[in-house]
Amino acid sequence: MKYSISIIGSGFSSLAASCYLAKAGYNVSVFEKNNTIGGRARQLKREGFTFDIGPTWYWMPDVFERFFNDFDKSSSDYYNLEKLNPAYSVYFGKNDFITIEDTLDKICIAFEKEEKGSSKKLKKFINQAQNNYNIAIKDLVYNPGVSPLELITLKTATKINQFFGNIKRDVRKEFKNKRLAQILEFPVLFLGAKPSNTPSFYSFMNYADFGLGTFHPKGGMYQVILAMRNLAEELGVSINTNAPIEQILVNDGTATGVISNGKTYYSDIVLSGADYHHSETLLNKKYRQYSNTYWEKKTFAPSSLLFYIGFDKKLKNVNHHTLFFDVDFDEHAKAIYDNPKWPKNPLFYASFPSTTDSNLAPQDKEAGIFLIPLAPGIKDTTEIRERYFNIIIERFEKLTSQSVSSNILFKESFCINDFIKDYNSYKGNAYGMANTLMQTAFLRPKLRSKKVKNLFFTGQLTVPGPGVPPSLVSGKLAAELITKQLANQKTKVTVNTSN
Repeated sequence: MKYSISIIGSGFSSLAASCYLAKAGYNVSVFEKNNTIGGRARQLKREGFTFDIGPTWYWMPDVFERFFNDFDKSSSDYYNLEKLNPAYSVYFGKNDFITIEDTLDKICIAFEKEEKGSSKKLKKFINQAQNNYNIAIKDLVYNPGVSPLELITLKTATKINQFFGNIKRDVRKEFKNKRLAQILEFPVLFLGAKPSNTPSFYSFMNYADFGLGTFHPKGGMYQVILAMRNLAEELGVSINTNAPIEQILVNDGTATGVISNGKTYYSDIVLSGADYHHSETLLNKKYRQYSNTYWEKKTFAPSSLLFYIGFDKKLKNVNHHTLFFDVDFDEHAKAIYDNPKWPKNPLFYASFPSTTDSNLAPQDKEAGIFLIPLAPGIKDTTEIRERYFNIIIERFEKLTSQSVSSNILFKESFCINDFIKDYNSYKGNAYGMANTLMQTAFLRPKLRSKKVKNLFFTGQLTVPGPGVPPSLVSGKLAAELITKQLANQKTKVTVNTSN
């Protein structure tokens, strides 16, 4: 008889786990509360335009490839990948921007134009970042976070000081040009914390940026979700949408299944890829590992105010990914992490995927995604959203020297209230829990419940952390723990039977 497994949610981590568990021979059922799969990585289609609702950056292609290779597949079996050139551009003022191209040599030329002698420093910095990447992504990140000993290896012994330094200090020590420093500090924002609170070791994100580059799956990031769904179904996974979970069933301290839409589904294992805090609210209080006080004290990655806009013309002076750093980053960061409130002068990011992929917008039109990072848990109203939309569009027009306000066919917004409603996200966070020193590896919420047998967790609030590649890894780690436990249980049953 096969073991059965219920998985809550259908984001990257849940789908990854479902594939590994189905490959191991288990009966796997996925339950998704929304009417489409993907979790935060869903898709919006309107009037011939296509938008990724969630992640838009495809970094660390080797992690995606490693996932598909585990099933004797390749990403190319499911979607076409294009390396972007330029990778992105960063605006600092009107018609004043730095373009990051697709190779380190080209990026060095751009740096040298800004600060004489900086290219030599950059190559040294990226070389160190690559070394960290080889240790982190090819080794450390695939540990389940059950023991501090996972961090102690011959390779990490030489890096111990990098866990106590920080990215901002390292960058500012070498690069005096503020603009270049901000570009080098930008990648760690994907980890959900300020550069000043992010350990130096995480410079491996700079190698992901400048060393490996930025890619685009034709059709958008949702193509990765569809690929994972197809793989999961090929392996026999059952995926149920419009299936919110009302309760995780526990009998005598052991998870025995879930209740969805009033119907009970019994299983040997329950794995939740939904928001960790929300998942524990599906349990009786005595079975919850972490109190509300615990969550309140944690540093969460930002939430976001997002706008999905259909323009009736092609835009100029923008790239697929465009960052707007024309205001004080430190002031915006304080409004996210130190004194949570709406930022007075927000930095923002814009993506125009139709500049690369013409199928994402009607002919001679442009699809635009605008994002303002925010503190989770702050007030979210229609009036506030509209005010900030006007702020960034006015700045966008000025910085890129074009008028676009009268060319908007439609816009849709997504913010804190939507993250809570659609994803049960704690305080409406968008990226999970930040990877600060005290929230790294074994110091994060555990993959395995300490209070309920056969209950596991995966996703951005647990190991290894926020981001799409880490979510793929998280699904694999949870699946490995489950497989190991079930193998041990089977061995015990076999031994007892033979006796």
